[in-house]
Amino acid sequence: MLFSRSSKSLSISAFALVLIFSACGSSKYAATEKIYKEKVKGFSKIINATPPVGQLYDSLKATNQEWVGSVNFGIRKPNFVVIHHTAQDSLAQTIKTFFSTKAGTSAHYVISRDGKVVHMVNDYLRANHAGISKWGKDTDLNSSSIGIELDNNGLTDPWPDAQINSLLKLLATLKKNYSIPTANFIGHADIAPKRKNDPKNFPWKKLADNGFGYWYDDILKNPPADFNTEMALRYIGYDTSNLPAAITAFKIHFIQSDITPTLTPVDILVLYNVYTKY
Repeated sequence: MLFSRSSKSLSISAFALVLIFSACGSSKYAATEKIYKEKVKGFSKIINATPPVGQLYDSLKATNQEWVGSVNFGIRKPNFVVIHHTAQDSLAQTIKTFFSTKAGTSAHYVISRDGKVVHMVNDYLRANHAGISKWGKDTDLNSSSIGIELDNNGLTDPWPDAQINSLLKLLATLKKNYSIPTANFIGHADIAPKRKNDPKNFPWKKLADNGFGYWYDDILKNPPADFNTEMALRYIGYDTSNLPAAITAFKIHFIQSDITPTLTPVDILVLYNVYTKY
């Protein structure tokens, strides 16, 4: 669109860009922005290398292998969104943590209590938010998902409307941009049973009502007599290698008032109803 504007408009746009970049360069995050750009530059060199370095078989002679670039390819896109609570006391504290190479953690987005959305890693890049995790057959959620951290201490903090409303807007954008399936909006506890419990007491129903994840119906039907609860949990996506932990994770998401590692009759009704949606 820039090339269709007048030269005067182009000059104004260019001047605006200079001001924007100058402001970014003088910000309090200038040092970390520089590190980010240097890392991106390094990844760009890897992608631009033709043939790709280190991807051919070393054991084969050079005359028996060849690089021919295809015209049909694209960059990887995320297929899941994983929601977390920060378990920290402020947005600033979380940003500081994500600047720490010692901590080694990050997320694509952080949303503050007042609804401010901070984008910290390009959607197409891999952020370190999921850790050791599994959902279905996917054992590398860092590579296949977008991580969203919500500024919440995980103990007494409520979920403010401003924060949830910003989250819903962000999720709508991500779902549209990357065609993320409704079922693939999940929590950290879902993909890391026993190890993680976030986000706790989270309004998953509100998300499901807007098309982000599933929730159970108001009227619950009895499951068949041969209903296998472990199979149902596994079918939804839970890692049932530690069944009590998987049950707890399911209940953190769908029950919340009771997160003991056993399924009550009501829990089984909920599980069956959710299972039928997958």
